[in-house]
Amino acid sequence: MKKVSPAAASKSKKIDLLPPIISPLSPKRLDNEEEILPANLRPKKFNEFIGQKSIVEKLQIFIRAARERHEPIDHSLLLGPPGLGKTTLANVIAAEMGVQIKITSGPVITRAGDVAALLTGLKFGDILFIDEIHRLSKAVEEVLYPAMEDYHFDVLVGKGPTARSIRLKVQPFTLIGATTREGDISAPLRGRFGVISRIDYYSVDELGELIKSVSTRLDFPVNEDAAIEIAKRARGTPRVAIRLFKRMRDVAQVEKSPAISLEVVQKGMDMLKIDRLGLDYIDRKILEILIHRFDGGPVSLDTLAVSVGEEADTIYDVYEAFLIQIGFLARTNRGRIATKYAFDFLGVKPPSKNGPVQSSLMEI
Repeated sequence: MKKVSPAAASKSKKIDLLPPIISPLSPKRLDNEEEILPANLRPKKFNEFIGQKSIVEKLQIFIRAARERHEPIDHSLLLGPPGLGKTTLANVIAAEMGVQIKITSGPVITRAGDVAALLTGLKFGDILFIDEIHRLSKAVEEVLYPAMEDYHFDVLVGKGPTARSIRLKVQPFTLIGATTREGDISAPLRGRFGVISRIDYYSVDELGELIKSVSTRLDFPVNEDAAIEIAKRARGTPRVAIRLFKRMRDVAQVEKSPAISLEVVQKGMDMLKIDRLGLDYIDRKILEILIHRFDGGPVSLDTLAVSVGEEADTIYDVYEAFLIQIGFLARTNRGRIATKYAFDFLGVKPPSKNGPVQSSLMEI
């Protein structure tokens, strides 16, 4: 039996204790597991992609033209609330172009070296997808500008008097950025995108079609009226629709139902406390606090977040956007206010100028 020297054993032990390497190319860690869809649920081509018809039609033209010229498609910016399929659309663009895609996130890219690691690994025509691109630092943006325009970037090597700049060439590529906050993107970065697409909320019919497609792929039937009922409560968001379908499938399975029926959906939604408009506990809490504690507003976002017990960014991106879409909330220069529709929905009489909110509901 071969003996191992103490030095070798010590060296081996140290290697085992080394932490894993984290780079911008590493898979993105996500708090919301629903953001990662199984491969069998993600469309791979435009003919499988449901919704956003006007965007798809434009992209098909741009992609066909780029392929005929044997060029990468122009840098593209995808705007819209979370869960509407921006990452999925980027993957479809890559598949239609016949190129590879590398996915990362704005907060992950912190140094110029991170940009170098990403760009130098791209082949001709490949796509670099940056989610939350509005969170890129100014230093990183400065490195990206020449890479997007002239396919090169400069890296500073060394420090002090001996420091020198090295210019590195990269293969022509396409940058696809996605953001939920259009106003937070700097003007110089925004101006370098040749294609800008705003992804809208889905209609009930589109979500119903999506749910039936998911039903087929997961091999669990759903009745037509049940699919429409799920779609009505999905907040116009495909990610929410898929999540709700999975939960209704759980209820149907436990109830020994051969398919997801309307009765199963009603029971499941009552269990999840999701009402007919798709409002959940946090949505109602936001409206009730805004109306009962602050007489309908105006209230600043930070004050509302503290009162609800949620992060301000979460309220802004997830809850507030939907409440504004259905007309229950409005943003003003002085803060957030509840609309007449929100008062009516909660059965509350709007406050007069001389008195507080009147309601038969229990004060929070």
